[in-house]
Amino acid sequence: MQLIRGGWFCLKNVVCFDLEGPLSPQDNAYELMGLFENGYKIFEVLSRYDDILTFEGRRNYEPGDTLSLIIPFLVYHNISEDDIVRVSERARIVDGVKRVLSRIKGGWSVYVISTSYSQHALNIARQVGISKENVYSTKLPLDVFYKRIDRRDLEIVGQMQEKILGSLSGKGDQELKAVLDEFYKSISKTSLGILSEVKVVGGVRKLNALREVVSKEGKKLSEVVVVGDSITDFKMLEAVKNNNGVAVVFNGNKFALPYGNVGLACSSMMPILAIFDAFASGGARKVFEVVLEWQKNGDRFLENLAEIHASCIPDDLKDFLVERSSDRGFLKPTFSSLLGLSESERQKLVEIHSKARKQVRGEAGKLG
Repeated sequence: MQLIRGGWFCLKNVVCFDLEGPLSPQDNAYELMGLFENGYKIFEVLSRYDDILTFEGRRNYEPGDTLSLIIPFLVYHNISEDDIVRVSERARIVDGVKRVLSRIKGGWSVYVISTSYSQHALNIARQVGISKENVYSTKLPLDVFYKRIDRRDLEIVGQMQEKILGSLSGKGDQELKAVLDEFYKSISKTSLGILSEVKVVGGVRKLNALREVVSKEGKKLSEVVVVGDSITDFKMLEAVKNNNGVAVVFNGNKFALPYGNVGLACSSMMPILAIFDAFASGGARKVFEVVLEWQKNGDRFLENLAEIHASCIPDDLKDFLVERSSDRGFLKPTFSSLLGLSESERQKLVEIHSKARKQVRGEAGKLG
């Protein structure tokens, strides 16, 4: 409760979702590159370059900045903002997301903090009922850029594309890095330099967005839930974990799992209701109690749902699990505490999450 002029009001709980993975399986940038011949291959080479820059700790470089690296190639191939929306319209929604968000909307403020281009993020948010004012994403005004770019400057992009599709993809990391470093330095001196105005919402920029949400909602980092799955989320997850909030890694990869404190692997988002309801009734402490109970007894619970204490499973989640009990394609939930894991325990969880990630995200699951 918080005192305001004229009386008291109840602050809502707050959850911030990454978009690609937790809400929709599509990697929109990857699919955009697929609109032209060999675009996927170019994306994968640039993604490798992104990994090199991330792990060397280049100043002002953030995980997810691949979305900045691909822009010269999008421009070279005349990809438009309408194309971004068109590709986004093909995206699926992760099973259970709409039911979860519909159920919690009365007591929770729901946000999206995503590296995705805004055209995609806003489309998915609209479909699942999240207000556009609650979406933080990467602004890409492609149609404006086209009016400011000298097409003659795109010749260097075509030349680099030929190199990538030729021998460059087979080179070692240092040679790849040297060639692409020089390419991006060169285009920065042309009219394409305006592309550097795009600031991808990943890494520390996600954390800054989270801090803005926390301030706006009158909360502390210990009083929010965040849900992520990949390297672009690690700073956001880590900050919430370090402040004793709830940092959920949903179908995460090996880059995300070390930074959360709660893991959930499943082919549906529905089981997260157990976490949300626990948080609403008793904060982070209650969440960890419920997660540990599921971790200890999950297999037995799923064999006999009647054994689960009501505090560990909302009625609608119990009904959902009954519905899916005969569905061979349903990957049952695995809840886990991510704190104090041994290396073997962490590796086992990576395998469990990898299986769920592959089932939910398909080819996009192998990226970042």
